[in-house]
Amino acid sequence: MTVSDIFATMDYGTAPENASEALAWIVDQGSRFGHFIDGTMTPVGEVFESRNPANGEILAHLSQATQDDVDAAVKAARRAQPKWEAAGGHARAKVLYALARLLQKHSRLFAVLESLDNGKPIREARDIDIPLAQRHFYYHAGMAQLMESELPDSAALGVCGQVIPWNFPLLMLAWKIAPALAMGNTVVLKPAEYTSLTALLFADICTQAGVPKGVVNIVTGDGAVGEMIVNAEVDKVAFTGSTAVGRRIREATAGSGKALSLELGGKSPYIVFDDADIDSAVEGLVDAIWFNQGQVCCAGSRLLVHEPVADIFHAKLRARMDKLRIGSPLDKSIDVGAIVDPKQLNAITTMVAANSAGITHVAACEMPVEGSFYPPTLITDLHPADTLMQEEIFGPVLVSTTFRTPEEAVSIANNTRYGLAASVWSENINLALDIAPKLAAGIVWINGTNMMDAAAGFGGVRESGFGREGGWEGLSAYTKPAKKGKAVKAIAPMTGSGAPTDEIDRTAKLYIGGKQSRPDSGYSTPVWAKNGTLLGHVPDASRKDVRNAVEAAQSAKGWSKTTGHTRAQILYFIAENLAARGDEFAKRIDDMQGGKSGAKEVDAAVQSLFTYAAWADKFDGQIHGVPIRGVALAMKEPVGVIAALCPADTPLLGLVATMAPAIAMGNRIVLSASEPFPLAATDFMQILETSDVPAGVVNILTGRHSDVAETMARHMDIDAVWSFSDSAHDSTIESGSASNLKRTWVQNGTAIDWTKPDAKTFLTHATEVKNIWLPYGE
Repeated sequence: MTVSDIFATMDYGTAPENASEALAWIVDQGSRFGHFIDGTMTPVGEVFESRNPANGEILAHLSQATQDDVDAAVKAARRAQPKWEAAGGHARAKVLYALARLLQKHSRLFAVLESLDNGKPIREARDIDIPLAQRHFYYHAGMAQLMESELPDSAALGVCGQVIPWNFPLLMLAWKIAPALAMGNTVVLKPAEYTSLTALLFADICTQAGVPKGVVNIVTGDGAVGEMIVNAEVDKVAFTGSTAVGRRIREATAGSGKALSLELGGKSPYIVFDDADIDSAVEGLVDAIWFNQGQVCCAGSRLLVHEPVADIFHAKLRARMDKLRIGSPLDKSIDVGAIVDPKQLNAITTMVAANSAGITHVAACEMPVEGSFYPPTLITDLHPADTLMQEEIFGPVLVSTTFRTPEEAVSIANNTRYGLAASVWSENINLALDIAPKLAAGIVWINGTNMMDAAAGFGGVRESGFGREGGWEGLSAYTKPAKKGKAVKAIAPMTGSGAPTDEIDRTAKLYIGGKQSRPDSGYSTPVWAKNGTLLGHVPDASRKDVRNAVEAAQSAKGWSKTTGHTRAQILYFIAENLAARGDEFAKRIDDMQGGKSGAKEVDAAVQSLFTYAAWADKFDGQIHGVPIRGVALAMKEPVGVIAALCPADTPLLGLVATMAPAIAMGNRIVLSASEPFPLAATDFMQILETSDVPAGVVNILTGRHSDVAETMARHMDIDAVWSFSDSAHDSTIESGSASNLKRTWVQNGTAIDWTKPDAKTFLTHATEVKNIWLPYGE
């Protein structure tokens, strides 16, 4: 086109990227790749094809890993790990810094190879993916340098098995490998079957950066290889991908002692209020749903528009859609590239074709004649319960509905099993900041979308998974306490046949919804003193009692909205009332256990209440130093409803020290008391009744933990399960938690020293981190 032609038509010309360097790199490797194990490329085995989704051409042949390959990679990582950790933070920082620099030096090669392999527009790979990958290695080089001073009580987990998806191949690799290496771990990573080439290029620069042999290992192949890694002798599994696969991984790792982090699917709401900058919101929506062809777990795929502006917003959106350019990913003038593979294209096509609701608008864009392309699509007037409003499409398809009030917007936004991300658009910052904390999401963008940085953790809640990628909070997934605790000791209940100690029988009950209630089971268990006398009976809780307790906890949602100061005052009041009856509780503990430690345990319980009362208004969030003109607010929010199995050996202290951090952070809790010594818990119910604790905030069950553990784990309205009980319950809890992918915290047979627990560890488990991004300026 001539200049005059351009001014006459205002059409865009093509701006093709030269792919010769990337193609030459593939050819230089023989166009056939083995695995990267123990610092070298292995011989090529049985191969599969890596194709360019834009035209179907074969780019390379990659090796399908076998069990022997995975075992060799894990062994290499295991051999290398102690020396890598012992090298120290500064040595690791230098290597991570070198990787960041090499990613910069070869940035265009990585960008072009990514676009060839994945189908995303070169502009996105060049300007977003590769710079962010570099940023993660720079950031975590700093984390490695600071580990010894800022995390002195932390150690590396060991060998990390990592499985990443195809939508952001290099960026997901950086999110996984950088923090793992920074903390002294070694890794075995499997890239997606469709998009392995940039991971293999990364393996090439690992050698150039001086990464020691065995520290980074990369094996390629299909989902079966990922399953091999999950089942291998690794210390942690980190997975990004679909919720269905994440659920299977949770079940597969249950009871194994392996650490697990899951970053899964999403159906993120994009909320537009009537006072929003409409043109900016439309342009933001282009990035939210048509960025990377909509193949983004946090894509703003559910559009919620305020009714007064719905018609004009949809009209502007349709006009903008019709101007989008679809074509070769290597053309710098196009907006939407290719779907990663014909199978994924077929999945999108099938889902949309099955829909008969709403009004569908397909962008009036010229479509390529070959390759895996799908047109930008908008479906309006859907009901929140419609399939396409609930299910992740993972393609360039936007679904929409309207709302009338802010409360309705929140209700529709949270009407999903997912909880990854959300966007709120309003020029009224008070309204936006009122809505953001109410959304069930791990990250919320105000007047923006898809803002990411290594300093701000990314991750979800509900069935979008657990754990965070990036930031200080993301590091916790790659560390463990440096000191190993003592093993949990099994404690059998006392037995006897003597007469009762009380002249008048005291009927212990369960504590549900702020009052004492009889068990649904109708059964009770005797509690004997060490000398054989009968101390009393406690009810045996059943699954129906768990149900009733959870219903009571759900009805106490207002507790989460109270201030830290208010929660602190109630914790102090509990401590005050417990101290006033200290002698009575001490005697009860001594009677049950036959020792003289009761007074010390009561004092420790009072101190625990004071500790968490002190933290209730001081366990603050932070403002992340992200590279935008704005702030990223890391808010610590309550997890929700927590169920906990209390330790056996400290019947009062264990119960109190489990309850206190949970309710201090605004959670509601269902406690299953010490099995062998439950009467301290039934006596404690009276303390709760006189301490202004709102009904449903604390619920206490007694009986066998085995009778309630699985019910707690599988309950869809419980958000987390903690177990300080027998490690035999760990597998049951972790496997059952896959039902709604709730968070779990089990001890893997290691006991906690309840007289001096790490308060911040408990508080961290009692909170979710929500990052709210707030750009500012005109």
